[in-house]
Amino acid sequence: MPRFHCPLPLATGARIALPPTAARHVQVLRLQPGDAVTLFNGEGGEWSAAVTRMGRSDVEVEVGAHAAIEREAARAVHLVVGMPANERMDWLVEKATELGAASIQPVAAARSVLKLAGERAAKRQAHWQAIAVAACEQCGRNRVPPVAAPLPLADWLRRPAAEGARLLLSLRDGARPLQEAAGHAGAVWVLHGPEGGLSVQEEDAALAQGFAPASLGARVLRAETASVAALAVLGL
Repeated sequence: MPRFHCPLPLATGARIALPPTAARHVQVLRLQPGDAVTLFNGEGGEWSAAVTRMGRSDVEVEVGAHAAIEREAARAVHLVVGMPANERMDWLVEKATELGAASIQPVAAARSVLKLAGERAAKRQAHWQAIAVAACEQCGRNRVPPVAAPLPLADWLRRPAAEGARLLLSLRDGARPLQEAAGHAGAVWVLHGPEGGLSVQEEDAALAQGFAPASLGARVLRAETASVAALAVLGL
């Protein structure tokens, strides 16, 4: 059944106009009045619904029953990623969402190819958030992970530490296997670099802020692969 993100208050029996993006998807799928769809607004669970009217550019549905279905991971894994360039960041956001990432914080590091600021950064953030929404529609998640505005890594590290284990993906000697380093923490923050990795100075700055070095093994992974591998290792 088609699933659509509808960031509006939803209640059984209500008749609502779908947001423009969802309405376009309904029209592309050539759905007709009476066809069933599933809606979720990101606040938990999902609603059955039925198309009641198809306009030229708008779609109306009647909201049905709510189902308290959650498909979130048992452990909240927050990614802090040195942004890879080109379409690789798009791929990372899509796959991380499918694998259950709780949030994604893009950061710019010394070796980052992708540099974003101002209006360009805001547009890219909105683009990545839309990718996360589409991934949730596809994979069945009812809560959309927030994709934060890009920040310089140094600025993000100066922010107050959030609750949970703080792990730095690193090839340093003494780095513990990721799963072992995470232990039984209910929330984990995983930081890794862009193409070329983090500089020694950046790794030292992260360690000074409470990050512990963790390893995904002896092989050097691409930036976008590291996020997916970390989520898989942590049991998502």
